[in-house]
Amino acid sequence: MKKKRVWTVLPVYLIFAGLMLAMSIGTYYYNRILSFIEIGVSLAVLAVVLVLTLSFRKYIRDTVTNALDISYNISEVSIDHIKLPAAVCGEYGEILFCNERFKKSFSVDDMPVNERISPYISDYDIPYALKVDSLDTEYGERKYSVYARRVAEGVLFLFIDNTYYKSIADEYLRTRKSVAMIVFDNPEDFSSDYDPEGETSRINAERLLYRWAEKNNSLLRKLSDGRFMAVFDEEVLTKQIDKKFKVLDRVRTVSVGSHPVTVSIGIGRGEKTLTESSKQAKKALDMAQGRGGDQVAVLYRGDYRFFGGVSKGIEKTSKVRTRLIADSIKTAVEKADAVLIMGHKNSDLDCIGAATGLYAVITKKFKKPCHIVTDAQRSMAKQMIDTLRKNNKDMFLSSEFALLNMKENTLCIIVDTHSPDFVESDRIYREADEVIIIDHHRKMVNFISGASVFFHEPSASSASELVTELSEYLGDDVISPLEAEALLSGIMLDTKNFVVNVGVRTFEAAAYLRKKGADTVEVRDVFSNSPENYRDKSMLVSSAELYHHCAVAVQTKLIENSRIVCAQAADDLLTIRDTYASFVISLIDAHTVNISARSFGKINVQLIMESLGGGGHQTMAAAQLKDVTLEEAKEKLYRAIDEFMK
Repeated sequence: MKKKRVWTVLPVYLIFAGLMLAMSIGTYYYNRILSFIEIGVSLAVLAVVLVLTLSFRKYIRDTVTNALDISYNISEVSIDHIKLPAAVCGEYGEILFCNERFKKSFSVDDMPVNERISPYISDYDIPYALKVDSLDTEYGERKYSVYARRVAEGVLFLFIDNTYYKSIADEYLRTRKSVAMIVFDNPEDFSSDYDPEGETSRINAERLLYRWAEKNNSLLRKLSDGRFMAVFDEEVLTKQIDKKFKVLDRVRTVSVGSHPVTVSIGIGRGEKTLTESSKQAKKALDMAQGRGGDQVAVLYRGDYRFFGGVSKGIEKTSKVRTRLIADSIKTAVEKADAVLIMGHKNSDLDCIGAATGLYAVITKKFKKPCHIVTDAQRSMAKQMIDTLRKNNKDMFLSSEFALLNMKENTLCIIVDTHSPDFVESDRIYREADEVIIIDHHRKMVNFISGASVFFHEPSASSASELVTELSEYLGDDVISPLEAEALLSGIMLDTKNFVVNVGVRTFEAAAYLRKKGADTVEVRDVFSNSPENYRDKSMLVSSAELYHHCAVAVQTKLIENSRIVCAQAADDLLTIRDTYASFVISLIDAHTVNISARSFGKINVQLIMESLGGGGHQTMAAAQLKDVTLEEAKEKLYRAIDEFMK
């Protein structure tokens, strides 16, 4: 935009004076006396204008100079003219002089020599005070906004007393409402036939919740059986966060039969309205339940904080949801032109087993073109892949070939992971027309959104268990013995041969696969080791050290089949007495360190790996660290273990 020109009166006076002088010269030819008079008047007017102009400019210059002198050359006299509490200090924070308002505000009778400014600015240092726009400080019962600027003598501090306004803001923040959604993780146990006192347990658990709400001056209302909503102040929420939500432990003291009662709580924090907070609370509750329950998820400005989650997830004994999910998958497969199945990078037996079960159903029952996408060379289930390829060489595709063969209406089914960072190919699921996820790992904050079907059961032992249950409804008559063995090997891997994370439905799935012809001897051969792998694993196990009941081993050199060896070593380390968890640190390549974690459930290794940027399940998890040495990775792991133990 063109800058507008602003005129002053000076040019006008000069123009008139010039015209008068010109007219005077013109009059000379008619009347010399009159001409001299006019010239004299014109020169006089011009002189007056110039004198007034120079005087006005001097006035402006003097005014600005005085203002700058006051601003940059503060003196003990001039500082008293400032209408705010003010003080000037030296470069090291010593007060040089201050005004009377400063002394009155801070009850200072006589400023001692070299007293520090820091007590009056909440111990902030001088460089920080000069860098920020203002400081929020407190002194006694008063609250101030402090502004600092550099002057010739040092640093000038101006104090604005806004105690009243800050008190109102603090009161608003303390009383801002948060909404919590609370559900019992196992409400069906209250009416279970094997526990005639289930109603008593339910009443006791509910009474604990009402007592907790009353003690914290919070509103708690029952929405339905096993479901509640609570509203409480920010001040109450802060105290609960500091106490790590001890209400979880209190509820767990109530038992139904042999099972402790647990609750999941989702909290929407800091929203402008209760409606927005309740929506956030529902999202947080879904996250808490997706991570296995018995925990609190607090959602604040898009970030989650988790508390609890120390107990084993409650197994869902009903298969009604599985049947409904199977119907949804059936509909999606029928309308697709092609199906691609893929799992996580560096696929394992559970990943390949689950994909194999789905492949059998889709190709035999629905007669749809289908492929399993995996990098066979980097897979930890290479022996199983080679066995399956002998039976069907077109079963597996690399991600590159899969992308080239994608059709217009392609369905992508992701198994054994729900994180976009871990999938075999993120391009495939992003370019697919529809996505289905089947996973058993505890829910991560960064999960794939927008899936048409999200079959997520953290209480299940494995993805292979979930696919086995689905196959009973999708295609009970199409699973061959070889495919049943692939599914059974996946279950055996994640349960460590039916030792950990095993439920009733796990054994039901295994029995179903045995009925379909799975040979346990053949499955056992899948887990057999080469002499080289066995030797490397033994050396790794023997080098382990114990730390807080955790066995930690470090693979110091790159070896062939490093992932397989480290995973097996982590399993074997759990056999050491008084070992609750095991961690194996190894190099994947020159820039990446991998940590494999295992436990029997006493220590939640998922939480430890999650703090390092990884994830997984309560008893099996992993993390990858970029651009760190093995020793640095070990130090990070020890800090994560220490934090978990707190």
